[in-house]
Amino acid sequence: MIAPAPIAAARVAAFEVVRRVFEQDAYADRALRSASERLDDRDRSLARRIAFGTVQRARTIDHAIDTLGRRPARKLDPPVLAALRIGAYQLDALDLHPDWVAGVWERDLGRDGALALMRAQNEPPELVVRGDVPGEPTDVPGAVRVERVEQSWVDEGRAFPMSRASQLVGLCVGRGGRILDACAAPGGKTAMLEGEVTAVELNPGRARELTENLRRLGRADVRVVVGDARELNDGGFDHALVDAPCSGLGVLAGRPDLRWRSRPLPELQLELLRAAAARVKPGGTIVYSVCTNNRDENEAVVDAAGLELDSLGDEWPAFAHPRRPEFLLTLPHVHGTSGFFVARLRA
Repeated sequence: MIAPAPIAAARVAAFEVVRRVFEQDAYADRALRSASERLDDRDRSLARRIAFGTVQRARTIDHAIDTLGRRPARKLDPPVLAALRIGAYQLDALDLHPDWVAGVWERDLGRDGALALMRAQNEPPELVVRGDVPGEPTDVPGAVRVERVEQSWVDEGRAFPMSRASQLVGLCVGRGGRILDACAAPGGKTAMLEGEVTAVELNPGRARELTENLRRLGRADVRVVVGDARELNDGGFDHALVDAPCSGLGVLAGRPDLRWRSRPLPELQLELLRAAAARVKPGGTIVYSVCTNNRDENEAVVDAAGLELDSLGDEWPAFAHPRRPEFLLTLPHVHGTSGFFVARLRA
């Protein structure tokens, strides 16, 4: 009897990631980290492409299973469904985004822009860190493009993985004095802030991660508060950063599972922005940012806050919002980085 051929390690890791995302509601990037920790760079890259691509295309793949298979996808055993999804992805199935996401992007960017953004979000994101490591300088000061992220860089605090757009946010925050970071984890932007920093994080587990990241990055001076920034018993800050929870539509390339679980959060975002503004001295600045390309969570939230605008477009013309240049808007298909909206306001 002929023994079955062994399954490649990269495909085993991808299978584990897909199962964890759909069966345990895990985050794809974190599941990949643990599933691929024993793989070399080549196999890790293959596992990432298979796993992320499968999650991205789950809707189309399941439709194909429902149409062509004997049993609908929802009635298949989870391991079988995961294997079928991975196999179908490797046949290069066409991707679809959720209808509401496609509708938002077509409304905001037009049909051609929406399609270009969808294509860009299906490609692996560039690898960029902030730190003093070998790599290619970019158009964002301090952001270095690298071929791979060495774990030793992170462990030793020499670099922290952050997209160019994410680092751009940190560079927009005012310097000096007392600074409030209202939604701080995982801490990359927090470490960039120059002043006496109070970093607030609601989730205790993420607050521990934040504290550890800041320690590695040499920012043990930051005061970490576990709690809700809307209830913070402190004030008189000179500057604030509200990097608010959002639908995450700007980071789908690195977080493919988000397209199936994300939702807009404009009410929460407005509450956080107003709470930060109330804790900043008159004339102080508040930077509002979200990693999403969605007008409802971008300029609509800022407009609803009713605060004075401090224009950013002149400082960063390459990233100026195409319709509202007082804001910044990075688009994956235009700028080759994650999608962020950034506004700076005055209390």
